[in-house]
Amino acid sequence: MSSVPERSDIDEEYTWDLESIYATDDEWQDAYEDVAERVEELQAYEGQVTDDAETLHSVLELRDSVMRDVSTVAAYARMRRDEDTTDQEYQALTARAQSLAADAQSASSFIDPELQELTREEFDDLVETEPALELYDHYVDDVLRMKPHTRSAEVEELLAELGEVTGATGEVYNMLSNADMSFPTVEDPEGDAVEITQSNFTNLLKRPDREFRQQVYEEYFNEWGSMRNTVAAAYKNSVKADVKTARARNYDTAREAALDGPNVPVEVYDTLVESVHDNLDKLHHHAELKRQALDVDELQMWDLYMPLTGDEGPDVEYDQAAEYVVDALEPLGEEYQSRVAEGLDSRWVDVYENEGKQSGAYSSGTYDTQPFILMNYQDDISSMYTLAHELGHSMHSQLTKDEQPFVYSGYEIFVAEVASTVNEALLTAHLLETVDDPEFKKHVLNEFLERVRSTLYRQTLFAEFEHEAHRLEEEGEPLTADRLDELYGGLKETYYEPAAVDDRIAREWMRIPHFYRAFYVYQYATGISAALAIVDDVLPDGASGEPDRGAADAYLEFLQQGSREYPLELLRIAGVDMGSSEPIDRALSTYGERLDELEELLS
Repeated sequence: MSSVPERSDIDEEYTWDLESIYATDDEWQDAYEDVAERVEELQAYEGQVTDDAETLHSVLELRDSVMRDVSTVAAYARMRRDEDTTDQEYQALTARAQSLAADAQSASSFIDPELQELTREEFDDLVETEPALELYDHYVDDVLRMKPHTRSAEVEELLAELGEVTGATGEVYNMLSNADMSFPTVEDPEGDAVEITQSNFTNLLKRPDREFRQQVYEEYFNEWGSMRNTVAAAYKNSVKADVKTARARNYDTAREAALDGPNVPVEVYDTLVESVHDNLDKLHHHAELKRQALDVDELQMWDLYMPLTGDEGPDVEYDQAAEYVVDALEPLGEEYQSRVAEGLDSRWVDVYENEGKQSGAYSSGTYDTQPFILMNYQDDISSMYTLAHELGHSMHSQLTKDEQPFVYSGYEIFVAEVASTVNEALLTAHLLETVDDPEFKKHVLNEFLERVRSTLYRQTLFAEFEHEAHRLEEEGEPLTADRLDELYGGLKETYYEPAAVDDRIAREWMRIPHFYRAFYVYQYATGISAALAIVDDVLPDGASGEPDRGAADAYLEFLQQGSREYPLELLRIAGVDMGSSEPIDRALSTYGERLDELEELLS
């Protein structure tokens, strides 16, 4: 019988080292109480931010110090909770940390409105008096840019306090999908009982037995169907919160508000959708090849995850995957490569699934900690690519912390997904060049195609869905479960024209947690486009050619900048112009070429 282990059954070397943050929960409590007191110190500066250069510098330094510690307190609590989402103690710690973070945001909410009382010239004069303020030049530029959308100090404080409430639907969804929902156990072709989970669902849809895939698919979406009104209510209210918050900040639409934060023009979003629609023929070709490979009359939704190779892929155990990933990063230089290897040996990664663990994968950590990566490793090629992906995020954070102060240590998702996908593309090039087994190469090539399909096409479909859902709310149309199914099902029919779109797949929107972070997913698609362009520059002659050191250095310089510049400007450092359709068209062209290449190999 296939079962998910208890956390206590996982070897320590395959768990992350959260004790490196706080050795005990008592230490966490001490840190919590200390920073909670310092949050109150911030409020003493209200009304005085721009009195003089020394005061301005003091309040910005205090704000940064408080936020550094709050982020560490919150990260520890959240990651402990994610080890077992049913653990009531860590649910409580996480709730306390979230309240603390909201309090800190509220206590510092007066800073930006008071800064916006300055002109650019007045700030430059303050820098003349206190040169240490020059550090905050880009930050102040960003604050002044947002002046038309920043309310009074009182309203900003209220909005900050309401942040915990307006974000509550995502927390409700997370607890429902990870802690409370229970998926059925099904019998596989060998007669073994297999428990369906959020983490293994798509992996089960890669099993060769078609009847088994159909059973998994139907049982999984039947469970979601039993929750459809609850999930629809959660998502409807999440969209409402986005729309009302955008209006409170004087934006015409929620999308405009979301993209204006990182200073990304809405035209970038529209260009992505248009370019993908212009290239849907390639996705349709991919779907048709799947139908032929499976030798079926009509491709069903439970067939979409099956590889073009027609059978299960090779097993790739975690230790072997880690070795492949480290070797693949050689074109980025010895220092980058060795730091990844050291991180893997230092328990950055929480590797395997266990009972109650948060599904999916992410990279976490703060300015004052090592990186931490949550995974649910499944001993397959896909999991190996996920490891490479999350290590890209972690190294982006590490290189940024090496070069930037705390105020610029974060980075927008728009650029974050570039770092993760560069690692994936380098892994593909390395494996195709160095692994002798032709069957393994076919699966690697198939994985590349699936990554582009699921990242560039699928995430753009998601982007269209959430844009349309928000538009309907803004126009006063009720977002019922039926309306959301209709909207999502129609998009699925457009994107997968050759396949049969059934009622269950119309509910797929229910299983996408990223929808509770509005207008987030499109950046996966722009990210993979930029990443493929960068790797083409670093490996101009393919994996067998000598890496272009200049292109690699430009990419590393980009990683070191954090949020020192706006996203489009940062990507120009790496040689990519996401203000145009060129990187997207280039990525889709590569997808088409690789598709033809695998088709020829299979024939």
